[in-house]
Order: sequence, then C-alpha cells, then structure tokens
Amino acid sequence: MIPGKQIKLYQTSPHPCSYLSNEQAVTAFVDPETIISSGTYEKLSSLGFRRSGSYLYKPVCEACNACVPVRIPTATFAPSKSQKRCIKRNRDISVEPKKYIDLEQHYPLYAQYINLRHADGDMYPPSESQFSEFINDKREETQFLEFRQSGRLIGCAVTDVLRRSLSAIYTYFDPLFCDRSLGKFAILYQIDLAQRKGLDHVYLGYWIKQSQKMNYKADYRPMETFDKNIWNLVE
Repeated sequence: MIPGKQIKLYQTSPHPCSYLSNEQAVTAFVDPETIISSGTYEKLSSLGFRRSGSYLYKPVCEACNACVPVRIPTATFAPSKSQKRCIKRNRDISVEPKKYIDLEQHYPLYAQYINLRHADGDMYPPSESQFSEFINDKREETQFLEFRQSGRLIGCAVTDVLRRSLSAIYTYFDPLFCDRSLGKFAILYQIDLAQRKGLDHVYLGYWIKQSQKMNYKADYRPMETFDKNIWNLVE
C-alpha cells in the first residue's frame, strides 16, 4: 500500500452503522502496535484513512460506499458570504493552540456537548475514560485549538498539523453558544490556519450525503472527494 513499507491491517466484523440506519459497517484499521511516522500518517490520510484516538481506520463496507473521504484544497478555498458572516460573528473569540489541555476544564465542556448534541450517537453517554481515549490520546502533531470568549473556554478543535496538510479530528463546544455556529467557525479557522502555514489540504474526514450529521461538509467548496484511489475536485 505504501512504497517501501508494509502495514498490517485488521478488519472488524459487520456492525450497525453509526450514521445510516439499516446499514452494516465494516472497518479496516492499522495494527495499533505499528509505529506510524508523521510521513506515513500523512500518506494514509491521502489514502482515505482517519485518526480516532490511537487508531487509524477506514470504512471498507462491501455493500455501501456512502462514506466519502473529503479534503479542502487550501490554495483555492474562499469563504462564502454566510461563512464570512460566521467569521465576523466570532471575531471576539481568541484562539490559542495547546499541546496539552486541562482535563478539569475540557471534559465538562465535552460532556455537555455530547449530552446536548449527540445523545443519539454512539459516544453517548460520555465518560472521562472515553474522553481520554478519543480526544486526549494524541500524537506529536496534535494541537488543541482552544476557543475562548472573554477568557471563558467555549470550544476546542482537535487538529493534527502534518508536513503538507492539516487533519481536522474533532470539535466540541458549548451548545449554549449555538448562535455563533462554532462548528462552522472551527472548520473555517483550521482552513485559515492551514493557509497561513502554507499547507496544501485540510482533511475533514468522511462526507455522508445521506446523513444530516455529516452532510454539512459539502458547504466547504471547492472540495476534493476520494474514490478508487483518485481525488476528484468538486466545485
């Protein structure tokens, strides 16, 4: 799969899909005992893999191809009118990258986010061990982008900054600030960060057109979709 390097993959048994009802999902994941360098991680990202905690994985469902890897080419991205309004609405937010986070501040925010926004998902109910395994089990490339308003922590975007790209891992925020569209702002900030760093792409994970939870990614154009080992530009 990667020239000069053999990577062992494991495959799960079929299990209920987290996003599409009545569908069975199958996931391939990299052997967790394998040491994955930053360069190999970036190559795996270019092949449609994602990181969740310490795991690198990819859907390999035989009967369904709804999970489409997407990335934003930073050189040609420009925010839409509504996205510009979102940026303006949040101009009073300070963003600071951190290598480590304060669990006492971040876990309650994460738990509130899961309880109020994703009580129907497979991460409900939240727990500190889940948070540590999913969010705080980081790589050397990981940055925690803290969003603060008047000093108060209201959100965090977990992102991996690689040599030529940035991978947006997960964002959680205070649901009481719903009028700010913090999820949208987090993506826009990461795209801007990648542009300022001269990076080529921002990986947004899987776009699932049939899932309302995941279809929001189509709002960021142009984007590239991955199919049959080819990235295709969608204007």
